[in-house]
Amino acid sequence: MSDTDAPTDVAGSQGIENQESCSSGQRSQSENRNRAIIVAYLVENVAEFRKLNGLRKKGWNSKYGDRFFERQRAIADNPDTKAVKHFYYMMGKIGNEIHLSTGAFRVSRSREDPMILDMCMAPGGFVKKALELNPKSRALAFSLPPSKGGHEVLLPESPKVALRFLDITMLAADMGVAEIPADHPDAKNFLPQQFQSEQLFDLIFCDGQVLRTHERAAYRNCLMREPCRLTVTQLALGLEHVRENGTMIVLLHKLESWESVQVLYTFSKFCSVRVFKPGRFHAKRSSFYMVATKIQNRHPEAVLAVSRWKQLYRAATFGTDEEYKEENEENGLRVETVLEEFGPELVRLGRDIWNIQAAALAKAPFMKDALD
Repeated sequence: MSDTDAPTDVAGSQGIENQESCSSGQRSQSENRNRAIIVAYLVENVAEFRKLNGLRKKGWNSKYGDRFFERQRAIADNPDTKAVKHFYYMMGKIGNEIHLSTGAFRVSRSREDPMILDMCMAPGGFVKKALELNPKSRALAFSLPPSKGGHEVLLPESPKVALRFLDITMLAADMGVAEIPADHPDAKNFLPQQFQSEQLFDLIFCDGQVLRTHERAAYRNCLMREPCRLTVTQLALGLEHVRENGTMIVLLHKLESWESVQVLYTFSKFCSVRVFKPGRFHAKRSSFYMVATKIQNRHPEAVLAVSRWKQLYRAATFGTDEEYKEENEENGLRVETVLEEFGPELVRLGRDIWNIQAAALAKAPFMKDALD
């Protein structure tokens, strides 16, 4: 069984490929170093993480685990009608779990025209739950076209929902790119601006992931760049267009990864941050949700984060490998400093997450041979 969970987390509305923000199996030396430092810190300070870490190591020896996740990948890549309906139902249940725990799906009652944004909607379970809880709300939703490998949208058509089928990683204009190089492989495929400058949303979902079924140009198959482009597009446009005191719900993987720690640490500077892991669905996997509320998107740290993510998008989309690597690493954050400032809060946030995953892994049928 692999150290990373199998790429079948449809808990991201489009997500079936579990890649940690801006990397997958191909991490740079600095990323590996940062990850090792975080893991060592948590092993030393958190009993819940030590237990999970031990179960993961035992799980790597399970041939049944590999078979289990291979079957999950096959279902996720080629879902039949029954599977698609199950994903839609599951997302609604996860949304309900998140709301019951955090109240995050309900927009302030003082808003007469609440707006919802879903950056990667299919199959639509989150938007459905949000509309149920906020009857006066309207939604803007993006989703990768099924013709390009995206999932089917099951949310019924409604005048309350403006659905646009497109690849959000091609929103170069919204990401601040004024001119597209004429010789770029996707020069003709980048999209015109989709957001008005003052367009704001009360509740934003950022839970899309790179799909193996997505038909895209060969240069976009880089295992480091493509997940990064999708992640920073969601974070930058979401944070830029969230209303003051609004909410963002962001899907992340492995709370102990450097990528996830950076996101949590960054958001903690200008909003209230909580994390949530569904106890019923995907408990065995590393996925969890950051629930960011009372966001102050005009805070200097928020403005800086948006600028930083847009710069990283430019490097990942138009830069050389060396330019991308430099931009990805030169963010001014040192893992030691982050742990010194944020480590205790990371531990507090993570205990329930690691407990839930450890309990689920220990009970998993494929772990029996590994534990024996």
